[in-house]
Amino acid sequence: MAATNIASENTSTVVRRSANYDPPKWDHDYIQALSSKYMEESYVKRHDMLKEKVRMILTTTQDPLEQFELIDLLERLGLSYHFEDEIKKILENIYTKSVADQKDEWNYENNLYAIALQFRIFRLHGYTVSTEVFNDFQDEKGNYKECITEDVEGMLSLLEASVLSLEGEIILDEARNFTSKHLKEIVVKNENKDDMSLLIERSLEFPLHWRTPRLEARWFIDIYERKHNRNPMLLEFAKLDFNIVQAIHQEEIKETSRWWKNLGLPKKLNFARDRLMESYFWQTGFKSDPKFRHFRIISAKLFAIMTMIDDAYDVYGTLEELELFTEAVHRWDITYAMEKLPDYMKILFLAQQSIVNEIVYEALRDDGFNVMDCIKKYERIFCFIYRANYIK
Repeated sequence: MAATNIASENTSTVVRRSANYDPPKWDHDYIQALSSKYMEESYVKRHDMLKEKVRMILTTTQDPLEQFELIDLLERLGLSYHFEDEIKKILENIYTKSVADQKDEWNYENNLYAIALQFRIFRLHGYTVSTEVFNDFQDEKGNYKECITEDVEGMLSLLEASVLSLEGEIILDEARNFTSKHLKEIVVKNENKDDMSLLIERSLEFPLHWRTPRLEARWFIDIYERKHNRNPMLLEFAKLDFNIVQAIHQEEIKETSRWWKNLGLPKKLNFARDRLMESYFWQTGFKSDPKFRHFRIISAKLFAIMTMIDDAYDVYGTLEELELFTEAVHRWDITYAMEKLPDYMKILFLAQQSIVNEIVYEALRDDGFNVMDCIKKYERIFCFIYRANYIK
């Protein structure tokens, strides 16, 4: 329940609510103190050398199952972004030979693990594949055969594949129910909690397709390090890449934090949440690849400001003020905003316009596109929705 306080504005008494939000866990000084040795030249050179060796492994592997396993491993270790062209070529070649030409290369001698893995990788990369590949694992009544419960790795692979079902694909819905039931039983019986149990528990709670790739990479690196058949070179590359990318992200958030401090919104609008770090971290969940630096920074700025606008609607603003702010955004008129809005909303409006103008300028400069109308439409929809929620 939000607390209330009384503020004086324009000689009238306004009763305002306060959510008493906690201050940010990461203040500006803490962020600026972040440092990493992994930006040093020696680490970058080693990283680049290992990358080319891994590229060689990827391009020289010929067995289709080994190719799928390597692609899956690279994706789980957070390394696949280095080899997008190579992966695309491999998948296109296999798809053309096996699926499009209708050759029986899905059989793998009824290897459930291999078939489910191939199905999942193809679907993840946008290829059309039929669920009929799982028919051999069902009996004449359409139920999954009990014998596959002895293949733990196969059931886990099928569970992950089942998450990529399309509407009406009952065979995958049944696969998920079947594998979930039996995998849960396996976890309960296994008191030692080996790595297979950890993989099963994680997939039962959050299948791969639902996870944040960056966080998954950090978790899976530890799992991979304990595998007896691990590739030491690939493991070293995964660790180096994770740390180098993290160092890049640290520099980005330091830059963004300096901008945020200079903007001064948290001091002026202490009723609202200061969530810059969370806004930035959210963007790394979408795009962690270093080449998307601009996306992460500009999106973090936008979301940090929009969080404060959200709090103005949810907590602080009066209905009359919110109506005026919504109208100002709809008009996109700075003169109207300066004449009609209370001071705290003028600050919000100007901050919003500032970041939007930055986005529009950089898009026009770098790509030749004028995105002003698109962004204004988004901002108007956002404010209209929050106005509607406030009225409710």
